[in-house]
Amino acid sequence: MSAAVECFGGLSERNFRRLAEFVHGYSGIRMPPAKKTMLEGRLRRRVRALELDSLDAYCRRLFEEGGLDAEVVHLIDAVTTNKTDFFREPEHFRFLAETALPQLAGRGCGFGRPFTAWSAAASTGAEAYSLAMVLAEFGASRHGFRFAVLATDICSEVLETGAHGVYPAEMVEPVPAELRRRYLRRARDPAARTVRVVPDLRCLVHFARLNLVQGPYDLDLAAEVIFCRNILIYFDKSTQEAVTRNLCHHLAPGGFLFIGHSESLMGFDLPLRQVGTTIFQRR
Repeated sequence: MSAAVECFGGLSERNFRRLAEFVHGYSGIRMPPAKKTMLEGRLRRRVRALELDSLDAYCRRLFEEGGLDAEVVHLIDAVTTNKTDFFREPEHFRFLAETALPQLAGRGCGFGRPFTAWSAAASTGAEAYSLAMVLAEFGASRHGFRFAVLATDICSEVLETGAHGVYPAEMVEPVPAELRRRYLRRARDPAARTVRVVPDLRCLVHFARLNLVQGPYDLDLAAEVIFCRNILIYFDKSTQEAVTRNLCHHLAPGGFLFIGHSESLMGFDLPLRQVGTTIFQRR
């Protein structure tokens, strides 16, 4: 590839505004001027992949040459932030294991049709597999309890990672030792320093692409538990309320919604009551 392609400059202000408006309208993610440099850096890989000579040429391809439909998934993959950890905000998983699951199972949830947990902004799957481990532990001592986990995200690349279920060994350090022993396997090659989720657990987690902003969702789902954490902060207030209302549509009566520690539903007209720090129950 030529040096010219490697050294292209930044976005014009007009093209940054066009990209920012599209990204916000499509995904709800706000792109203020302070994110211009970040956006330029993340899009350079796509410019190279398409063998274009500048970021502005990339914008022409999208907005003037009819290339947006073909490129939209790659564009959104580039701009999304995919921070995730196993057992992040551990108090949520304690509440799930000690309060929510006994309460819901006591009403028959998980006996008959599978208990459903939804990780609504799943990234590479650490949250979804954390949920699956907690559910598997709960079900191990309760004959007949069945469950499934749905993991959705707007970014297709991270969903592929999640479906494979392979992670750097250091990433799973927050997983309690007993759960690591049961549900994770180290690579045969010690130099690889990776672990894989065991097949019996991996087959209970389904990964699918979903844009939370584009509701109503095409899901035949009434989940007992929804984790939608650390994604609402990227949306404006009206989008936060609309997304949460759509989530409530797929939350079973008495089910629980978990949001991120820095997020709030204050002032929203929703069929929820708060039962813990950033934990809500469907009325």
